[in-house]
Amino acid sequence: MSDTPPDRLSNDPDSPFYDADLLQRGVGIRFKGQEKTNVEEYCVSEGWIRVAAGAAKDRKGRPLTLKLKGEVEPYFRDE
Repeated sequence: MSDTPPDRLSNDPDSPFYDADLLQRGVGIRFKGQEKTNVEEYCVSEGWIRVAAGAAKDRKGRPLTLKLKGEVEPYFRDE
């Protein structure tokens, strides 16, 4: 495996950016210099993350998300 996390990754199995092997390895996210543990999806090149909006769910039972823009730094936790 590469030592660099992908440009975009999601933890939703229905997403085309889902990768179970990378998620199993453990990917951490620093957003605007702060560690985030509740990131649902991120994109480095576009500079955004999606985080859960509390306990709210959509009609399919998935958490509602907010898109936050800023500097995104993914890293592998097993380093």
